[in-house]
Amino acid sequence: MKRFPNTYVIISAIIVLCAVATFIVPAGRYVASADGPPVYERLARSPQSWQVFSALYNGFVKQAGIIVFILIVGGAFWILNSTGAVSFGIERFIRKAGKYDKLVLAGLTVLFSLGGAVFGMSEETIPFVGIVVPLVVAMGYDAITGLLVVYVASNVGFSSAFLNPFTVGIAQEMAGVPLFSGMGYRLACWSLLTAACVVFTLSYASRIRKPVAAPAPSGVSRPCVQSVEEAPPASSEGRKKAILWLLLISVIALVAGVTCFKWYMPEISALFLAMGLLCGIIAGYGANRIADLFLAGARDILPAAMVVGLASGIILILQDGHILDTILHSMEQGLGEGGRTASLALMYGIQTLINLVIPSATAKAAITIPVMTPFCDMIGLSRQSMVLAFQFGDGFTNMLTPTSGVLIAALGMAKVPYARWIKWAWKGVAALILAGFVLLLPTVLYSIAGF
Repeated sequence: MKRFPNTYVIISAIIVLCAVATFIVPAGRYVASADGPPVYERLARSPQSWQVFSALYNGFVKQAGIIVFILIVGGAFWILNSTGAVSFGIERFIRKAGKYDKLVLAGLTVLFSLGGAVFGMSEETIPFVGIVVPLVVAMGYDAITGLLVVYVASNVGFSSAFLNPFTVGIAQEMAGVPLFSGMGYRLACWSLLTAACVVFTLSYASRIRKPVAAPAPSGVSRPCVQSVEEAPPASSEGRKKAILWLLLISVIALVAGVTCFKWYMPEISALFLAMGLLCGIIAGYGANRIADLFLAGARDILPAAMVVGLASGIILILQDGHILDTILHSMEQGLGEGGRTASLALMYGIQTLINLVIPSATAKAAITIPVMTPFCDMIGLSRQSMVLAFQFGDGFTNMLTPTSGVLIAALGMAKVPYARWIKWAWKGVAALILAGFVLLLPTVLYSIAGF
């Protein structure tokens, strides 16, 4: 049986293909216009050759923030898990939850979807993966169940958001429509997609649940609570309870900081680093042991950080070769060839494809919204419909693209290989993309408040 290509091989092949494309595709760029949308202009070709070998370095430089974030979170959670407090808490939780475990899965799914819909929860899901995956594994499920509850749910909420400032807010501001207007229909879309996510998660969980000791039938090894043999867990039950209280306080601080104080990766990294150090102190570890455990955790998550840096090289090759804007320009030229429904479908398709190489919502909005807004006015298409197409296109494919640092980090925390995730998840993402198009149709066919 042929082995599926290694993640690094896949991404490296994409980088090489992008470099080859810089010799073939005409170079160009968008330049700002004083009284209208950005204007596309041709440039001299800038082919990329030896730059494929510097893509890893440049990618690390570009994504330094999220790479450091991943390493810090990995190290902090290794210290936490080595104490045995998480295992202790999981055992107590399972004993009390009993037959209500499905209700717990459903509640967590809705909660994380709401986080994506309200404040754009994305990078913030990474530490939660480290908490929830061991929990659901101990309940008899597999790592993918944990990813469904945390990562997939937050992405569904992010894609169908009604208050997310990073998608709805930015896109509506650039499109010149009232901020967070049309919330009623967006709330309906979020409710439908979140309900579908809950149903799918519970259905999958029911199919794969086995005794905890049994192997996961999905082919994904169940991640154990991380530990290091040289670091015995905290022996005192009182210490374990204190560590669990510290974990709860850290989670509450994370939610409060993100929602109320606009925390981002630097603040979240500091929070979990402090949590990890305090866990080691409460467990009675010495300074050397805490340092060794932190380094062990950073080493364990390093492959995921490597993938983040390498995948970022894809964007850099396209940008440095000046063909990214040419690709966007070619896609946008086809917008005027159909009616309102066909044009909306094409806008949605463009945003979806662009998201495979530009996961940043802000960057996509800056390039596409100013171009598509006057076109919408010209054909009589609601700007709100365009914004909704931008939202859906910006979110669903985040669960597949290797250029998404959050996806790679979440998979690393859950110990799920990227290649295996793609084989498992692509059908579900395709279904979400189709559902997004179906939800776009009423905005063209019917009169909806705010649209």
